[in-house]
Amino acid sequence: MFDTQRSCMVKEQIISRGIHEKRIIDAFMKIERHFFVPEALFSQAYGDFPLPIGNGQTISQPYMVAIMTKLLDVKDEDSVLEIGTGSGYQTAILCLLAKKVYSIEREKELSYQASLNLRKTDIRNFILLVGDGTLGWNKYAPYDKIIVTAGAPCVPESLLEQLKVNGRIVIPVGDRHSQELLILDKLDNNELRENKTCPCRFVPLVGKEGWED
Repeated sequence: MFDTQRSCMVKEQIISRGIHEKRIIDAFMKIERHFFVPEALFSQAYGDFPLPIGNGQTISQPYMVAIMTKLLDVKDEDSVLEIGTGSGYQTAILCLLAKKVYSIEREKELSYQASLNLRKTDIRNFILLVGDGTLGWNKYAPYDKIIVTAGAPCVPESLLEQLKVNGRIVIPVGDRHSQELLILDKLDNNELRENKTCPCRFVPLVGKEGWED
C-alpha cells in the first residue's frame, strides 16, 4: 500500500539531496517507515518532516536519518551503539547495515514499542536497553560506531571512552533548541578529530552527562 510513497520519499528526499550510496538507499527502500509511527499518522509517515511518536519524542525527518547514517559510515562487521531508540526507525536502518546494533532508550514505553515495531520487519540483530544513554552501555563496549539521536550540550565522556580506536561518533551538539551535527573520529593516539557538518534540531539528550530533565 505504501510502496509508492516510500519510493517517492527515497527519490525526492534522499537521492535528490545527494545521498547515493547503494546500501543506504536499499535500506530505506526496504524498511517500511509507517510501521514506526502511530497508526493515526500512517498517511504522513513518508513526508519530509519529523512526526510525534509519544512521550514528547519524535521520529526524525527521513533525510536527517539518511544523512546521519551516511556520516556514520557503517560497515558490515560494525558494532553500533545508538543513543535514543525512539520508535526504532533509525535502529532498523542501522541493523541492515551493521553486524549488531545496541540501542538505549530512556522511556520504557518507547523502548517496548520499538521492539514491537522492529519485529514487524523481521529484524533480529539488535539488543535494546532502557536507561541513561549518556552513560553508554559498557557491557558490549567498545563500539565501532556510536550515533546519538538527541541534542547534547557536549559529547558525553562515557561515549568517547566506549568508542574503539578508529571509531566514529555522530552527534548533534548545541543548546536545547538547535544544534550542529558533529562527526568525531577517534585516532590511533586516542586523540579526537572533529568535523562540523550541518545545523539540525533534535529533542534534548537528557541524562547524567546531558541535559537535566
